[in-house]
Amino acid sequence: MALAYGFVKARIVSPPLLKATRRQHETQYHEHFGVRVNGAHWDVAVNVGTNDDDDLLKYKLVYDFRHPLIQTLKQTPAGSHPLTGTAALPAIDVMRSDILAATGDWRNSDVMDGSGFPEPAASLKRLLVRAQQSQADVYVFGRFYAEGDGIHDTHMNQGSTGSFIHRAGDDSNDHNDIWQDGCVLVDLGEPEWAAYFAAFNKQLVPTDDLGNPLPDAQPI
Repeated sequence: MALAYGFVKARIVSPPLLKATRRQHETQYHEHFGVRVNGAHWDVAVNVGTNDDDDLLKYKLVYDFRHPLIQTLKQTPAGSHPLTGTAALPAIDVMRSDILAATGDWRNSDVMDGSGFPEPAASLKRLLVRAQQSQADVYVFGRFYAEGDGIHDTHMNQGSTGSFIHRAGDDSNDHNDIWQDGCVLVDLGEPEWAAYFAAFNKQLVPTDDLGNPLPDAQPI
């Protein structure tokens, strides 16, 4: 069963703030910012890295993003748009669509140290601040919060191992899935948009129809 997935189209109403979340073996960092969705305040959590040099991010921060998806998204109204179970764009799958065509190479994130200086946190924050100041439309793809109003998992959501393995019919864990990848797109009023894509180094591709790594899968 697929998890609750989709995107929000909104404008930023509170500036990005770097927050740390302690996991079992590492600390993960997110840029949190607020958006207004149908009159409600939503929290957005965008992954920017970890303090574990064995589990960093691969990321793309693209300022000349071009794709036919732009025209589709421009025509959508502001608000939340569920895409659970959708197996085509505008749902995002970095392995099964051409969404990353002409976006250049993946970059390695810095090791996060709790400050706002490592990349991609520093550059992403500048982009989000610019988006808020210019009242730009922001499109955030990911999984909706199970409790409260918000969206997270704004990274590739397939190819993980261990507790994230997707077992058919079992929706009890935060599992892999296809056509559920996250990203952030920003319409700055130019023909090209800005885009942010991310995946953890420990996520492996290619993946099967459940989003689990195939036997010969490798890091991106």
